[in-house]
Amino acid sequence: MNQIGAGNPYETNLDANPANFVPLTPLSYLDRSASIYPDRIAVVYGAIRRSWAETYRRCRQLASALDRRGVGIGDTVAVLATNTPELFEAHFGVPMLGAVLNAINTRLDPLTVKFILEHGEAKVLITDREFSKVASAAVAAMAKPPLVIDIDDPHYIGGERIGQTDYESFLASGDPDFAWSMPDSEWRAIALNYTSGTTGNPKGVVYHHRGAYLNAVSNALSWEMGSQPVYLWTLPMFHCNGWCFPWTLAVTAGTSVCLRQVRLEPIMQSIKEEKVTHFCGAPIVLNMIVNAPDEMKQGICHRVQVMTAGAAPPAAIIEGMERMGFKVTHTYGLTECYGPTVQCVWHDQWDALPIEEKARIKARQGVRGPMLEGLMVADPLTLQPLPKDGESMGEIMLRGNNVMKGYLKNPKATDEAFAGGWFHTGDLAVWHADGYIEIKDRSKDIIISGGENISSLEVEDVLYRHPAVMEAAVVARPDAKWGETPCAFIVLKPGATATQDEMVAFCREHLAHFKVPKSIVFGPLPKTSTGKIQKFELRRQAKELG
Repeated sequence: MNQIGAGNPYETNLDANPANFVPLTPLSYLDRSASIYPDRIAVVYGAIRRSWAETYRRCRQLASALDRRGVGIGDTVAVLATNTPELFEAHFGVPMLGAVLNAINTRLDPLTVKFILEHGEAKVLITDREFSKVASAAVAAMAKPPLVIDIDDPHYIGGERIGQTDYESFLASGDPDFAWSMPDSEWRAIALNYTSGTTGNPKGVVYHHRGAYLNAVSNALSWEMGSQPVYLWTLPMFHCNGWCFPWTLAVTAGTSVCLRQVRLEPIMQSIKEEKVTHFCGAPIVLNMIVNAPDEMKQGICHRVQVMTAGAAPPAAIIEGMERMGFKVTHTYGLTECYGPTVQCVWHDQWDALPIEEKARIKARQGVRGPMLEGLMVADPLTLQPLPKDGESMGEIMLRGNNVMKGYLKNPKATDEAFAGGWFHTGDLAVWHADGYIEIKDRSKDIIISGGENISSLEVEDVLYRHPAVMEAAVVARPDAKWGETPCAFIVLKPGATATQDEMVAFCREHLAHFKVPKSIVFGPLPKTSTGKIQKFELRRQAKELG
C-alpha cells in the first residue's frame, strides 16, 4: 500500500494481479481473431488467400524459427520488403519472442541501410530479392553482419538471392504450435522505426506494446472501420509500421489486400474485385486514382474510405474522389507517435458547403484522436498554450500513450523531444476557435514528398560536397503530383561552372532518388544581417517557379 492510498479503502487490499491486470499488446488481437474467426480471410496476395487461423500458424512458425536461431527478448529483426504477406506476418511473429521489428524504408541507399542495421544491432535481416543489391552492399560493409533470409517472391522477376536461406524454408523449420508468451511488460519495445533527422543519420524511434495496442484501436475507432473491413495496402508497411494498421486489421478481423507495387491498374482492380473498403495513401495516390481512365473507374459501386496525410490534397482531387464515392479523411502524425494521432474529424453541418470550402476545412490537421491524451499549440519555450485565433503561431505538442518510448541510444534527443512533459513535434501551426490545428510551417524544414520525409539539411550536405558549390539551401517546392519536392538554391564558387543536370546526377550518386532536388536555381541567396539564409524567402521563390 503506497502513501497516497493510506486509509483509502479503494486502495487497500485491491492490488493488481494476473486476474485483473494483463499487459496490453496487439498480439492478443491475433490470438483472438484466429480463435473466433479462424476461417475468415486475413491476407490476400495474388492467388494467395490465407485465413486468420493459417496466418496465426505462420506467425508462430516464424517466431519458433527465430527462437531456434537464438533470437529473443530485445533482439532486433530487420525487414527490407514491400507490402507482402511476409512483412505482415513479421508484425506478429517477431514480437511474439519479445524481439523488436525494424521495418526498413525500401527507398534508402546502402549506406543508410548499413547505418540502420548497425545502429539497431539487427540480428536477422529478412530481405526481398528486389532489394538484394542495396541489402548486399549494406551487409558486405558491416563488421558483424546479421543472418540474411531471402523473400523469394514469384511475383517479382529479377534480383538475386543473397541469404543463407529463403523465407518459406526458414518458416518450415519452425513449429506452427509454438508456445509463445505475452510480454511481461507492456512497456517492452515492439518496433523500431527510423525517421529523417536534421543531421546526416536518421534517429531510431522506439515503439512499445501499449502504444501499438492503443493506436491500433484508435485507427479502428476514428475511421469507423467496424468489423471485417477490407484494407488495401497502398501505404508502405515500413512507414510507422503501416500506421499500425497490421495490428488494426487483427483487432477488426479484417482482410489485408497486399500490393507489391503502388500502380494504378492493380489498385483499381483490387478495389473492384476485393471490394476494398479502406486504404491509406499520400495525395499522389489519390491524384493517380482521380485521373485514371474512365474504363478503370467503372465497376466501383461501393463506398471507399481513404485516409491521407502530409500535404493536404487539392480541392479538385477531393471533389474527384467524392464523385467516385470515395470519402477522404485528412490526418496528421509523425513516426514518433505511431503514425496518425490527429484527425480532421468531419461534422455533418459541413456537408452542404461548396467543395472549395470543404477542401479548406479538410486541409487542417484537426483534433486529437481517441487515444491521444493531449494536443496543443504552444510557445515552445514556455509551453504556454496560444490563443485559438487562427493567427498566433506556435509548436504542435502531443501527449499520450501513443507517443514513442524515445530515440534509441540518443538520450539527448529524447530529453529535448520530451522537454516539459510534452512531445515537441517541431511543426509550427495555428489553433482555430473550434480547436482544430493547422500547420503553417515546419521548424526543421522537413520536406514531405509522396508521403516520405526528406531532411533539407541532408540534401544540402550532399550539395556542399560538389567542388563547384560555395553555398546551398534546400526548401520545399509545391508539386501537384508529389505534394512537395526538394528545390535547391545554389551559389557557385567564383569561376566555377555547373548545370542543373550535373547537379542532379551528382545528387543521385549520393542520395536515395526521391531525395534528389527536382529543381535547381543558381544565384545569390537572401540573408539576414547576421548572414543567416532566409528560407522563408526561398520558399516564396520556389512557389513562384510554377
